[in-house]
Amino acid sequence: MKPKSAIRTLSFLLLLSTLFLLFALPTAAEGETSANYPCKSLVLMEASTGKVLLSQNPDEALPPASVTKVMTLLLIMEAIDSGRISLSDQVTVSANAASMGGSQVYLKEGEQMAVEDLLKSIVIASANDAAVALAEYLAGSVSAFVEQMNKRASALGMENTHFENPTGLDDTAENHKTSAMDIAIMSRELIKHKTILEYSSIWMDSIRDGAFGLTNTNRLVRYYTGCTGLKTGSTSKAGFCISATAEKNGMSLICVVMGASTRDERNEIAKEVLDYGYANYALFVKEASELEPLSVKGGKEDFCPLASAAFSVVLPKGDIASVEEKIKLPTFLKAPVKNGEAVGKLSFFLNGNEVGSVPITATASVGKLTFFDLVKRVFAKALLI
Repeated sequence: MKPKSAIRTLSFLLLLSTLFLLFALPTAAEGETSANYPCKSLVLMEASTGKVLLSQNPDEALPPASVTKVMTLLLIMEAIDSGRISLSDQVTVSANAASMGGSQVYLKEGEQMAVEDLLKSIVIASANDAAVALAEYLAGSVSAFVEQMNKRASALGMENTHFENPTGLDDTAENHKTSAMDIAIMSRELIKHKTILEYSSIWMDSIRDGAFGLTNTNRLVRYYTGCTGLKTGSTSKAGFCISATAEKNGMSLICVVMGASTRDERNEIAKEVLDYGYANYALFVKEASELEPLSVKGGKEDFCPLASAAFSVVLPKGDIASVEEKIKLPTFLKAPVKNGEAVGKLSFFLNGNEVGSVPITATASVGKLTFFDLVKRVFAKALLI
């Protein structure tokens, strides 16, 4: 082969290789960065907006171990906050609950324990026996509770999840799986119940009037500044998993790691990913606010008060100061105007590109001026002359 022909052939092969890599490699969604950490999957999500900032194999269904209990805790917190059960309720432990292995607080059949102590045992110590006791208390049986878990997962759009138990024990489980993305979704929903963070951020506590100590399985609570929880898990099938939540600089992050090789590796990955989030992103927040009233034609009132809704968006840190606001409103409104009616829009732009918007709404109703209203106005003016 001649030298020039060889060079042309080599160049052509390099071009084909480049094109193959461009089309074959997975790409991250807009505004999201792909990752390559020593774990099976990973997701970093900003909690208030649900925006994913970093991901690695986010949608593969994998065994989650005790991170399963995020959904168990979500159903418990929804029952508490709706008033169906209370923290002071006394739960009688069944033989089934008392028989659970793995992490436990050694409940005895017939023992009574308050919902709050069982809740703490699940959140802090990852107690399987406490999880089953509360599952049975809420739904009547473990199978009925698991049905509720899967129903709630479906309602949240958790497309790669199937639960078989409320604990994450997987020795006999056949298809007990979820994904890093789905864990982030249910974690985001759980931390809307602020009480859970009061428990998940505790390092050490106790139950049985101080006789039994609880130590948090999540070491980040003690060793990572700003960590607020949330749930760890590990089995031989699942490896080492975590859904770690943190709050810094007004921004709440959720970091999910699945399938790490060791506990320390899992924790280091979570710390690095959280550090990445806080180093590179910030939350732009615009609070709900009142605007100048707008004139109303043909209304019983001359003006209608207005307000814009709250808005937030996650952006690279350096872009926060560059966000611009633009208000779009008509020059006037025509009666009638209903309270809560959207009459305009407040938009937010970065470098000429819209990053989001919220409606501008009327905060009072303005009725249409009738003939009798007009007569009243005429007489009122005449009396003042």
